[in-house]
Amino acid sequence: MGMPRFPKFSLLLVLWATGAPAAETVASSVLSSITATDLRRHAERLADDTLEGREAGSRGGQAAGHYLGREFQRHQLAGGVASRSYYQTFGSQYRNLLGLLEGSDPQLQKEVILVGAHYDHVGYGNAQNSYGPTGYIHNGADDNASGVAGLLELVEAFSRLEARPKRSILFALWDGEEKGLLGSEHWVAHPTVPLDRVRLAINLDMIGRLQRNRVETFGIRSGYGLRRLISLNNADTDLAFDFSWTMREDSDHYSFYKRSVPVLMFHTGLHSDYHRPSDDVEKLDFPGMERIVRLLFGVVYDAATEPRMLGFRPASKKETSETQQQRERRSPPPPGRLGIVWEGADEGQGSGLRVVQVTPESAAARAGVRVGDRLLRFAGHDLGRQDVTVDLRGLVLAARNPVTITVARSGIAQPLDLTVQLAGEPVRLGVSWRTDDAEPQAVVVTRVVPGSPAAQAGIQVNDRLYQVSGQPFTGEAEFRRLVSEVEGDTLDLVAERQGRIRTVSVRLLPSVGMEF
Repeated sequence: MGMPRFPKFSLLLVLWATGAPAAETVASSVLSSITATDLRRHAERLADDTLEGREAGSRGGQAAGHYLGREFQRHQLAGGVASRSYYQTFGSQYRNLLGLLEGSDPQLQKEVILVGAHYDHVGYGNAQNSYGPTGYIHNGADDNASGVAGLLELVEAFSRLEARPKRSILFALWDGEEKGLLGSEHWVAHPTVPLDRVRLAINLDMIGRLQRNRVETFGIRSGYGLRRLISLNNADTDLAFDFSWTMREDSDHYSFYKRSVPVLMFHTGLHSDYHRPSDDVEKLDFPGMERIVRLLFGVVYDAATEPRMLGFRPASKKETSETQQQRERRSPPPPGRLGIVWEGADEGQGSGLRVVQVTPESAAARAGVRVGDRLLRFAGHDLGRQDVTVDLRGLVLAARNPVTITVARSGIAQPLDLTVQLAGEPVRLGVSWRTDDAEPQAVVVTRVVPGSPAAQAGIQVNDRLYQVSGQPFTGEAEFRRLVSEVEGDTLDLVAERQGRIRTVSVRLLPSVGMEF
């Protein structure tokens, strides 16, 4: 990864109608070829002292290129250059390596999913590219032998497929990234396949230091459905994704992004060995790398198989981390429908719930409810049971106007029936949401009503909802219809949080003609 110019780090497709990742159809033997053992073998070779830090144009960099070319040849990749060679030379003895896996569909094979990683590093380091000490070999095990090892494992896995994906996959190993993205910039200026045929460019840069299961991912806003693409392939790996809206010119994905190609960049974060001689192979987390690369196989496979790609999303160029904070801010809580605070009645004070606070100008205040009243019945329901606190909250949310409340009041012998006009409309599920054009097959939760079925089921603000009782949807109207038409008192939601998918069973409140 290139040196930061400022403090560092802080598709495009509609998935199958079932919402299942296409890679699920691939034989497990293909996925099992991606192993921590092989990742270690590649990383150890690339981060060996004999390659002297793989500086672009150096003898160590040339030797690394020879090794990578032999790996492409071993897995029978076609040459990705016009001459059918793997090598695209440029500059001062710099070389990109391009290997092509041709797609199986006569039409879609003209389109390309590009998977790239830079293989150069900074050699012995200098004042411009090292945090020191300089003059020692900087092996660059994480930066970026890790990404290259991951790409080579993807090459092997795809070479084992009996049936190739519909689109072609171009595997690219960039030279000169540490000198200013030279390799990827040269390729986009002199592409070996037409640039307008690249449907997605994926970049692997520093994937070797997985901590707390967390993977940083950049570019999800550059296309359509990219977050969902990653999340649906995360079921077995259970990684936690930091889906950043930030885009910076600090790795090879940016060469494509600024030319309006959808991109994804995977990264496990900076560390104290970054651009120092201490970035050595024994510090890499190979089981973690295995999990990341297996997920990437599914992401690449799905992108190369999906019939329709939606292209670049121009609005991403105006979005920043500040935009993300604004968009992901929770909606203000709704006003209370009733406007009281209650607690269980003291021993010897009778049944029901004792009112300890009445909000001025609330529905309860207008109906004449007073502090000290004991609530005996609400909308025909007895409030004398042990679990009445939960029951009353749900009853208030679900009730349709007008509602009769029965209260016992000190100094009055008989209970009083009060008619209440509750604020707002009945609630059945208990969420508000927004749509997002970058995520056309999802809604984003912006508010969860306290005590509602959604809250009790564990739904949180900024969760993405992908399915309703087994049905995928596109857009707000379809989501609303699916929730409205659910029969029975249980609704299953497929929800995503930090790239982790789960099915949440929600027990609905028995109301009709509700808002959600």
